[in-house]
Amino acid sequence: MARITIEDCLEKIPSRFQLVHMAAKRVRQIREGSEYLVSSPKNEDIVVALREIAADRVRIKTAEIEVETEELNETQEASEALETPETEVTA
Repeated sequence: MARITIEDCLEKIPSRFQLVHMAAKRVRQIREGSEYLVSSPKNEDIVVALREIAADRVRIKTAEIEVETEELNETQEASEALETPETEVTA
């Protein structure tokens, strides 16, 4: 790959926001001493991170997203329970 473009990465990651988050997190990992997942001599860390994403070497952990979704659903259920009062009818 001579040049890396955002479009190359967006083929693997559907959202630009997720792409930025992934690239930033991967750059931090590289700067903390993580090994490169692709060979990319004389490139800056961000370029290496984008190359790794485009090569499908870096992935999002879906467990974190599922946990956030479950918490959101529980919060919505709790707020709906407060909004709709339950009344008991006694005869």
